[in-house]
Amino acid sequence: MAIDFKALAQKYDTPLYLYDFDHIRDRYMQMKEAFGGSKSLVLYAVKANSNLAVIRHLSGLGAGADCVSIGEVNRALAAGVDRYKIIFSGVGKSDEEIKEALTKEILLLNLESEAEMKRVEIVAKELGVEARISVRVNPNIDPKTHPYISTGLHENKFGVEIDMAKRMYIYAKRSKYLNPIGIHFHIGSQLTELEPIKEACTIAVNLVRSLRAIEIDIKFFDVGGGLGVVYDKEQTIEVQAYADMIFEATKGLDVTLLCEPGRFMVANAGYFVTKVLYEKENSGKRFVIVDGAMNDLIRPSLYKAYHRIEALKDDGEKRVADVVGPICESGDFLGKNVPLPPLEHNDLLVVHSAGAYGFTMASNYNTRGRSAEVAISDGDDHCIRQRESFEDQVRLELACDSSWQK
Repeated sequence: MAIDFKALAQKYDTPLYLYDFDHIRDRYMQMKEAFGGSKSLVLYAVKANSNLAVIRHLSGLGAGADCVSIGEVNRALAAGVDRYKIIFSGVGKSDEEIKEALTKEILLLNLESEAEMKRVEIVAKELGVEARISVRVNPNIDPKTHPYISTGLHENKFGVEIDMAKRMYIYAKRSKYLNPIGIHFHIGSQLTELEPIKEACTIAVNLVRSLRAIEIDIKFFDVGGGLGVVYDKEQTIEVQAYADMIFEATKGLDVTLLCEPGRFMVANAGYFVTKVLYEKENSGKRFVIVDGAMNDLIRPSLYKAYHRIEALKDDGEKRVADVVGPICESGDFLGKNVPLPPLEHNDLLVVHSAGAYGFTMASNYNTRGRSAEVAISDGDDHCIRQRESFEDQVRLELACDSSWQK
């Protein structure tokens, strides 16, 4: 589908996030069909893009939700996700979050430590309920991705080692207030090789078999997410090959397979549109200064992540430039050494593959309002989040009584 970026920028102003909902639907169906014929559930990783309209779109197609805060759980429920299709992960759940999740009767809580398990037991006892739990196993597998998004090594904060996981399952089995029904692993994001996932899957399968031998009946086998997408020239994993590997590894287990795609669903559905303010040169170094910044899209600054940047004009010889924003930080850039034609005030640039970890990681740094978000579906555009005003930013500050200040 051709997107008229110029018309949308004129209608909604810049900087601006655009999401192709048809692309999101196609990616979901690709994943669902790959796991077709098995007991399975696709859980959208809400952290990738938590706009209610995005979650509602996927929920309407049949997706559940993988959440890492009670806020995300509440977003999923508000967007219409069935509570029995919601799991709550994350290494630092507060007692209040645990209580709320148990009260809302979601599918399960995914536990990341023995200490967390004990807190869940205490809260469940106070409520007089049985907590359905899963344990996140850390298989110590190198995912071969960026270290900041690696999660399956012992040096990472996520999950527990196999021996600890066994002890947790045995403890939970004996507890009146814990019901161990699942196992989970997730070794990292932007994975482009199948072998590390296969290794982790095999380790988790072996643990399930050993648990079954002592009558701990694991019903849900969660393979996490992390399938990579193309930002530049990555060779990505074929979805059917991914599903077939999991089928083969879990053959004979009779479990419901869970997977948690996030980036896979939304990354390449998203575009960040920004307007040129000026050009400048310092000793031959070219800068294109735009109205979008690291507070809007922090991935390039945080991860040195690459996003293809396209100018919506192609007049003149291209020269490399750093595309930078107005934030008062040297790390405020959207791209470095980007080949671009000569640009003038109000020319538009499109930053591709911005649908995942873009707006959802945005901030108000430098008291900048967050951009509008727009969905494109069947050729029509729909504003799904209004542009943030100064009044929006300071509303909670103004709600405080400042009469004590002289």
